[in-house]
Amino acid sequence: MTIGTTFEAYVGERRGALRRFAVVLCGDPVLAEDLVQDVLARVFERWAQVSAADSVHAYVRRMLVNEFLTWRRRTGRTRSYADLDAYLTPVADPADGRADALALVAELARLPRQQRAALVLRYYEDMPYAEIAEVLGSGENAARSNVSRALANLRIELAGDPPAGSPSRMEARP
Repeated sequence: MTIGTTFEAYVGERRGALRRFAVVLCGDPVLAEDLVQDVLARVFERWAQVSAADSVHAYVRRMLVNEFLTWRRRTGRTRSYADLDAYLTPVADPADGRADALALVAELARLPRQQRAALVLRYYEDMPYAEIAEVLGSGENAARSNVSRALANLRIELAGDPPAGSPSRMEARP
């Protein structure tokens, strides 16, 4: 952002992108809107500090990831996503890839929070591992490991029955 950009201009320009990012991150449009609103309220209170950052959008995106991770810690890892099945039942022709996308969204919702955040930052935001590490407050190797484990977990779950001797649920893999 340029020097002197107002909070209102920033929100007008980036709110949609922040909301889309939050939806992919948390898998729930309503929760995503709540997370974005909470973060933007904090950004408004600290606009002088936030607007002085090298990259305002990166700063706000990190705040959004932190808010998501905090929310996941507060609600616990045992939250059931079974209620999502009613919303994820494919209605469109499976040939258009929608059914696969819905299955992927359902499995993303079940990943451990660090893995999910790393995967979304890598493939949705197209961030290099160094930036992912910075956003998540970890090392670059930890970012690579989280992405790798998330992909392995998704492969297992999307393939159906896992091979003998491998964990059958994502919760079994750190």
